[in-house]
Amino acid sequence: MLSSKEKIKVSKFLSLILRHHPEIINVTLDSQGWTEIDNLLIQLNKAFILTKEDLKEIVETDSKGRYAISEDGKKIRANQGHSLNLDIKFENVVPPQYLYHGTSKDKVESIIKNGILPMQRQYVHLSKDYSTALIVGARHGEAIVLEIPALKMWQDGIQFFKSANGVYLTKLVSNNYIKVLDNQEFIKKKR
Repeated sequence: MLSSKEKIKVSKFLSLILRHHPEIINVTLDSQGWTEIDNLLIQLNKAFILTKEDLKEIVETDSKGRYAISEDGKKIRANQGHSLNLDIKFENVVPPQYLYHGTSKDKVESIIKNGILPMQRQYVHLSKDYSTALIVGARHGEAIVLEIPALKMWQDGIQFFKSANGVYLTKLVSNNYIKVLDNQEFIKKKR
């Protein structure tokens, strides 16, 4: 049984492997991002002592729902956030009226100028709620939340997808769709 601290460490390493660098531990991902659990465990156990049950618990208890295990229980993948060129089939959806993107204050000027770009990832990640976006933004510094009129974008012909863990994805958000919110403005809007 892994401690909470060990689970976090393994989960972060798993994220690195399944999203960005499977070659670090000599695993391969198929075009949909899946890798065989048995081989993954063999490779992971060179650095950690990890059972199949430990891995399943990490997947099931991950607060962000980062991972999925295949229906047959033989494969695992990250749900989204890949920098690798994969062809994961996401659910094409009509988004809610607004979605939110959390970022740091020092990136806002560039975003206002260039839009929200996927950077090293395949998609821009958007949250359905302000509080999640605020948490995401705080990981990068002083948090700023951007409001995106997602339904308007969709009506303008821009596709949206939804990952298995509820993250909304789109290829980019041009600057004409971005509104910078401050916390007080958001609170007033919700009243």
